[in-house]
Amino acid sequence: MDGLLMKKECIVRFQPVVDRIEELLACNSGTLLVAIDGMCASGKTTLGWYLKERFDCNLFHMDDFFLQSHQKTPERLGEVGGNVDYERFYEEVIQPVLSGREVVYRPYSCKDGQISESVTVSPKRLNVVEGSYSCHPYFGQIYNLKVFTEISPELQRQRIIMRNGAKRFVRFESEWIPKEQAYFEKFAVREGCLVIGG
Repeated sequence: MDGLLMKKECIVRFQPVVDRIEELLACNSGTLLVAIDGMCASGKTTLGWYLKERFDCNLFHMDDFFLQSHQKTPERLGEVGGNVDYERFYEEVIQPVLSGREVVYRPYSCKDGQISESVTVSPKRLNVVEGSYSCHPYFGQIYNLKVFTEISPELQRQRIIMRNGAKRFVRFESEWIPKEQAYFEKFAVREGCLVIGG
């Protein structure tokens, strides 16, 4: 029953994204690239999996490109939008996707604190990138569609505590959420996006 309710909720909330992608597929014959950026716990990953199921597209996660230990220098951590390995993401995912080649990338495991075995992804026409910092300006104007998911602070807090626990919420509140907000503001990430509310 819960799965069915979630499915119905996704259909309603995410329908504008589905409509826009269908328009793009109808009007374009080449490779399409969609970004899903937005606030923490606002449904980016849920939307990504929904689109993968709906369109049988490739789905890439920015969470697979957290900084490795040796990259966490004071300079990098102090950089707005710098707490993901956007250079490696561009090289391993974006470049092959845009050239229509097979993608071979190495996900970072937060649990193990290291790079995991490589993953191979065959080319598909529609490719979705979900996660914070997916609209980083380092990537340039590569996306056919950019989506921004948002959520109220109250609901955001509830979801993070439910998902990660009250103790870990403290770090979200003091570190991750402010870093995301600084990134949104500095690079005007919300502008030019299809905005999906919570």
